[in-house]
Amino acid sequence: MAPFVAQVPLRWTDQDSYQHVNHAKAVTLLEEARIQLFFDEATAQGVPGFVGGLLVAGLNVEYKRQIPYRSAGLRVTMAVDELRAASFRICYEMHDGSGEDDPVAIGAWTRMATFDLDAQRPRRLTDGEREFLARWAA
Repeated sequence: MAPFVAQVPLRWTDQDSYQHVNHAKAVTLLEEARIQLFFDEATAQGVPGFVGGLLVAGLNVEYKRQIPYRSAGLRVTMAVDELRAASFRICYEMHDGSGEDDPVAIGAWTRMATFDLDAQRPRRLTDGEREFLARWAA
């Protein structure tokens, strides 16, 4: 399966004093890419459940190269693996630029848990959510 691809714009405030993307801001940029997949794309495809409760349960980030600040933006590819009853993992590659041949600058993953915000407890993935996640399987 092909990964989901998100284009994420850079903002002036994403850079550090060395004019590189700040390491903490990189996690925020990954979050913005994740929102495109699990809020925008999922809802557009009739799978609105993630909007009601999706929590980060784990995070790993590996910085492979510095990303110099520039206004062109970044390309983030995402794939899903480790699908369980109430959780899954998203694997990311953040590319230094928006083209297909741009190098990977950051590799990361987040373990996500579906959550019932009203009941304040984890919930199982629905069949529709599982089907959606399968489209982006690693």
